[in-house]
Amino acid sequence: MNPQPKIFAASGSRALAEKIAQAYGTELGKVELSHFSDGEFQPCFEETVRGAHVYLICSTPPPSENLMELLLMIDCAKRASASKIIPVIPYFGWARQDRKDKPRVPIGAKMVAKMLETAGATRIVTMDLHADQIQGFFEMPVDHLYASTIFASYIQDMLKKGTVKDLVIASPDMGGSKRAYSYAKYFGCDVVICYKQRKKANVIDSMRLIGDVEGKDIILVDDMADTAGTLTKACDIMMDKGARSVRAMVSHPLLSGNAYERIENSKITELITTDSIELKNSSSKIKVLSCASLMADAIKMIEDNASLSAKFIF
Repeated sequence: MNPQPKIFAASGSRALAEKIAQAYGTELGKVELSHFSDGEFQPCFEETVRGAHVYLICSTPPPSENLMELLLMIDCAKRASASKIIPVIPYFGWARQDRKDKPRVPIGAKMVAKMLETAGATRIVTMDLHADQIQGFFEMPVDHLYASTIFASYIQDMLKKGTVKDLVIASPDMGGSKRAYSYAKYFGCDVVICYKQRKKANVIDSMRLIGDVEGKDIILVDDMADTAGTLTKACDIMMDKGARSVRAMVSHPLLSGNAYERIENSKITELITTDSIELKNSSSKIKVLSCASLMADAIKMIEDNASLSAKFIF
């Protein structure tokens, strides 16, 4: 019989961790984070984890302290004799550095994977990696969950209520076309692709639309929104082309810089996202759906040695 799993939260993901623990039917474990005067910090579990299956809830967006805190908590659990150490990383940061796209740059996602392994992680649970091949950077099991299980239900509700009538799925770039086609196949609708060119990271040079949007209710799907530049520009173009409404569904709301201002000033009807990252600000245009039940179900299935494929709609 497996020992009762223990769920702990990193400081930046505590709100989500509390929801996950509640959905699982347990309480969060006690962890203390001590700070030194110079900014150094040290986590300490305030209860025994010897022989336990330890789940560490921690998304790793910047600042880098989030990742460092997770690494220290893994090492802490390893040295306290936990039998399994499973980081639950709803948002896996540094994932955009998944390859060398120009000379003399790091493959940051690979480096982070190795750091987690070296610290002592035995399994990884994450959601909507920026690139699927990042799973191959790990020499341990990776349970890669998809927010489509959350978003699909929301879309179905909008279709039933008539909020969305003539549905079309859109991708903000060519790289996200596979995700868009998966949604379109599930709902039996058409796909629109935005073709964009960048001058540099977070700066769009030009964008063109491939497909018909006139009179349609568009749902643009993507894994993350950072500055929201691509997202808002795509939505504005679609509305200018005659779309009836444009919504966006993104798994991870990084929303840095002037993203909130861009969203408020754009023609987007609604931005639907998850709580994988806690929002910095509020907005009447942003709807947050919790991924806590998805994460809790994954923990239950891991504990029961059950297949997680039932959680994948597409």
